[in-house]
Amino acid sequence: MAKIFIYPSTSLILSDMVERFGHEALGAAIPIRERVQTPGLDSPPLQMTPEDPKKGLKYAAVEVPSGVRGRMALLGPLIEEAEAAIIISEADLAFGCMGCARTNELVKFLVRQRKDIPVLDIRYPSNEDEGLVFVTAIKEFLENIPKKKGDGKK
Repeated sequence: MAKIFIYPSTSLILSDMVERFGHEALGAAIPIRERVQTPGLDSPPLQMTPEDPKKGLKYAAVEVPSGVRGRMALLGPLIEEAEAAIIISEADLAFGCMGCARTNELVKFLVRQRKDIPVLDIRYPSNEDEGLVFVTAIKEFLENIPKKKGDGKK
């Protein structure tokens, strides 16, 4: 099972597709759930620790808006952990809204800079025929990602 960074990182559809092909989807849901469910993290609605903005500084300069640094505190470590990535460009809001244009640009830039991992960069479909090509491309990409030894799979 490989760790696949997904963009948009809130896409449940893309996350499900990755998991159906035997990989682990790295998206925003898990780190957000950890923050919401962690006892002692009492700063609603932010759900951030004082360390989170400092972590974000690793990925975004102090001059960028604080929201970008906060988001990067969540997404940056996922990008580093990824063994492959899928970027869906021009995705419909219903496919997974990211909500911050500057963070989106930075996330895509950082993923594309990773030369050590395979990246599928594909445009969101606008009709049924493109949808079939879209799903097929994701399927083929995920099937060609090597699975680690001990997974019981190739």
